Amino acid sequence: MNYIKRNIEDQVRMGARDFKAVLVTGARQTGKSTLLRHAFPDRKVVTFDDPFLEAQANENPNMFMALNPPPVTFDEVQHVPGLFRYIKMECDSRDSYGCYCLSGSQPFRLMQSVSESLSGRVSIIELAPLSLREITGDGFNHPFLPTMEHIIARQTSVVKPENIWQIVHRGGYPELYQNPELDWQQFFASYVKTYLERDVRDLSAVQDLDAFRRFMIAAAARTGQMVNYANIADEVGKDAGTIRNWISILEASGIVYLLEPYTPAVLKRAIKTPKLYFRDTGLACYLTRWLTPDTLALGAMAGSIFETFVVSEILKSYSNSGVDYRYCVSYYRGKDKLKRKTDGRTVETEAEIDLIIEENGVLHPVEIKKNTHETASATAAFQILDRIEDKNRGQGAVISLHPEPGLLRDNVLEIPAWYI
Repeated sequence: MNYIKRNIEDQVRMGARDFKAVLVTGARQTGKSTLLRHAFPDRKVVTFDDPFLEAQANENPNMFMALNPPPVTFDEVQHVPGLFRYIKMECDSRDSYGCYCLSGSQPFRLMQSVSESLSGRVSIIELAPLSLREITGDGFNHPFLPTMEHIIARQTSVVKPENIWQIVHRGGYPELYQNPELDWQQFFASYVKTYLERDVRDLSAVQDLDAFRRFMIAAAARTGQMVNYANIADEVGKDAGTIRNWISILEASGIVYLLEPYTPAVLKRAIKTPKLYFRDTGLACYLTRWLTPDTLALGAMAGSIFETFVVSEILKSYSNSGVDYRYCVSYYRGKDKLKRKTDGRTVETEAEIDLIIEENGVLHPVEIKKNTHETASATAAFQILDRIEDKNRGQGAVISLHPEPGLLRDNVLEIPAWYI
């Protein structure tokens, strides 16, 4: 298989240069093991998917560490949480850096082990599925901002895909691109089965896997929406507390992301419920049975899936360049009423901003639309940010399927999705 270069490789090498250990985490099948093999091709690799090696590390860790001295890569380390204390002792006994490269799924459980044993000694790197930049071979590796400066910088390397809906539908798991003949439905059927039987049972005492599968389908149908635990509970036949716990499992294993609302004190009418986004649009399409790119593009979920894709691409642009997006992205929805003209009629709607990106005290509002062209009225809610006295509203944008970037009105751009 051909290796697709990952934009996060430089961050991995920098982590090995500056820390005793590097941990690459993320959902299953995002390419963690492959990334480390290409970033450090001369290292010995020990994988704990091998039950013999897992047993050896758990039962006799001292001997195991002696037989596998650094520099070494330990793969699927979530299977051997007890080994972290021994990795810590080895790191403390050495002056060299980059002694251990670690990879594993189940980010929540890994973070528990790391915080207990390797705090201050490890560089933690989150690997997402392939970004559109990686799929099209675009090496541009700066975080997205809806500014003219970003557009000018992107123009030097941006690649417009032939059919954006094919990529949105296929998703970003590397195996689907390294092996183009791989059947899309078969891949995701296997992915869901493996996830349910391994990660879900490891992370929580979920006994009713059929109910959890129905829950995943219900959650996927709500990607891009505010989380309503009671609504999902009614559909699945479980209580709201169980649904809240199950969503935390999806989040802990890298399947979904909860986008927090922007709720400064001055915006007293802001809604404080997070929005749920699937990390991979291909998985969301599979679970909701949009089986072809064409039916997706014309279907009822096209808008929410496109929004999910755009938000995911923006998050990847930050994590791949070493920036923690959790501190700089949010959304706004409030009970303030906005008047808009639609088909010649004036209608009142709740004020909503799909995404707010904050940089150095400047708030950049973003609206996401699947249309090929939008009007300036779609950005009416942006002015709400002007009420925040200690922040400035910067340049904003509508991200759409318009063929070229342009100016919608003063301080608001229209940006094609492939310019992210």
